[in-house]
Amino acid sequence: MPSTVRLHRVLATSPEKVYRAFLEADALAKWLPPNGFTCTVYHLEPKVGGTFKMSFRNFTTDKSHAFGGEYVELVPGERLRYTDKFDDPNLPGEMQVTVILKKVSVGTELDIT
Repeated sequence: MPSTVRLHRVLATSPEKVYRAFLEADALAKWLPPNGFTCTVYHLEPKVGGTFKMSFRNFTTDKSHAFGGEYVELVPGERLRYTDKFDDPNLPGEMQVTVILKKVSVGTELDIT
């Protein structure tokens, strides 16, 4: 059953820095994993049609979950669209992710769906 998750935040930094944080392996590994997890980026090819592959590892259980996808649209400082799919057959389907960045007076408005 399809569903939509939306995230909205205002960040005290420029849209360009937020955009780069989605496309640079070292930055992704720092901010993307949920609390209690580490991230390993295996490859990241930030161009339309390029792919990425990474995994999250839980500190406590040492279990790892790998996932990857393909970049569909990249507009520097404004928008990213990509697919995302887990390797685990118990987590089927492909997610479509859209990231919209908008400059506001206090930094960047971030909308992810």
